[in-house]
Amino acid sequence: MKRLILILAMGCGLLAIGQKPARVPARPGVIERVQPNGDTIYVRLHGDERHHWMTLADGKTLVKENKKGYICYAKKNKNGQIVPTCKKVRNKKKK
Repeated sequence: MKRLILILAMGCGLLAIGQKPARVPARPGVIERVQPNGDTIYVRLHGDERHHWMTLADGKTLVKENKKGYICYAKKNKNGQIVPTCKKVRNKKKK
């Protein structure tokens, strides 16, 4: 009986080792981001640590443009990849 319990416990331990870690979902709610020019924008985060993106409240997809660090509107390129446009996201209340 003890041998059976030991075998079952070892089997469960081996199964647990083979499991992939659980993915962590993006932070819920609205997040404040500050653009390099000082504009404050409010975005929502989606996805997990492996695949993630940002949107505005109206659902438009955003991408961080790495050269200058601005968050820009996104578009799909001819290969179907999401890439930044040249249009920076601005605070609509600020003129």
